Amino acid sequence: MLLIYTNKQTNRLGYTFKLVFENLLGMDYAVTTDKQYFIDYNGAKLSYGEDKICDELYIRTANDLLFDATIYSIEISYFNDKGTPKIFRNYDDDNLGFDIFAATFYMVSRYEEYLPFIRDSHLRFGYKDSIAYKKGFLDKPVVNMWAEELRKFLQQKYPNIQIKKREFNFINTIDIDQAWCYKGKSLYRNIGGVLRDIKQKDWQSIKTRIRVLLSLEKDPWRSYDFIINELKRHKLNTIFFVLYTFYDKWDKNVNVYNKDFQLLIKRLGDYGEIGLHPSYYSMENPSEIDMSKRLLKAAIHKEIVLSRFHYLRFTLPESYRNLLEYGIKEDYSMGYSDCIGFRAGICTPYNFYDLDRDCETNLLLHPFEIMDVAMKNALKFDVDKAKEHIGVIIDNIKSVGGEFVSVWHNESLSDYGQWQGWREVYDWQIKQLETDK
Repeated sequence: MLLIYTNKQTNRLGYTFKLVFENLLGMDYAVTTDKQYFIDYNGAKLSYGEDKICDELYIRTANDLLFDATIYSIEISYFNDKGTPKIFRNYDDDNLGFDIFAATFYMVSRYEEYLPFIRDSHLRFGYKDSIAYKKGFLDKPVVNMWAEELRKFLQQKYPNIQIKKREFNFINTIDIDQAWCYKGKSLYRNIGGVLRDIKQKDWQSIKTRIRVLLSLEKDPWRSYDFIINELKRHKLNTIFFVLYTFYDKWDKNVNVYNKDFQLLIKRLGDYGEIGLHPSYYSMENPSEIDMSKRLLKAAIHKEIVLSRFHYLRFTLPESYRNLLEYGIKEDYSMGYSDCIGFRAGICTPYNFYDLDRDCETNLLLHPFEIMDVAMKNALKFDVDKAKEHIGVIIDNIKSVGGEFVSVWHNESLSDYGQWQGWREVYDWQIKQLETDK
């Protein structure tokens, strides 16, 4: 067991120690504020503070972040240490060279998202405002990398200390924003679609729409046979996040009372878990989370405890508090829709910390790293470039035994229209994950 000394225990400090030592390193530890007890202890020990006490391993604090309960702008010293990006330098060459605990808390709590920032067109925190983007380490799971460095640091002095090695894990997630391209939509929506296609002179879409509506052709976004075959063939742990709300400008799925739609969701539930895709406006109107959750539960007769916000529209801490209020236990929204990488700098599930209330919550966050629309539409990747960047992300996660979460849509897996060729990327990603098994 590792004994840790600090002169003051706080909620932030307890949360960070639990995340680093229990979640990331899988080791037994205890915390004490009794200096003499710490000095007399004969086992592995580490102190965290302004000064070293005896012959223990020592991490010098860089600031009072973990000993405070307020939120304020913090000066962040960044440096690159032999390829590892680090923040909160403590200028102590005898240890890691930075305050690993303050740095970890800053990243995973999303501290920077509580500070003033300019919201994007959907009123979200943009990746360009993050320190990870500004300093060029958005593609690295730095929190996991720091934990690995701490592991080596501990084992160098205490070779017999027990530290559990984490295993790589993959969760395949698919968002159902629109179950079908043409099928199941109202006459009004189909007429509007035809008029739009005429204006754009897209005669092929008009022809396909008519043939689908006359049941002469399968709807082009009906990629579910392919998806299910992939799940069975590769035994993929999969979650389907279903947008299950009423039609508006940004929420354009099929009517929630459509029987074929309900049957589709039940079928998908036979091969994976069903999660909620809270509507675009649930950020302003949290009661929509409750309404959609009730409707989805009634349709599939199963409890709904997983979620990912549509358009990733959420704000901290309010949106996560709303999920907890309505019975959601795990969320998969921690990522960007217009960039790939590690929004919170971590690739391991962790509990959300409510900075305003200064406490850990029971909402388990699963950060995701890549999203199809981010690669194709925002970053303008072609198929080959998408594979290259996915490969880098996967390798980085495998190197720290993390959890890789990818986001695809039934539309992007249809191999239809603008998504022609992208099914190949998905296949390549699955094969890449099976390497080294």
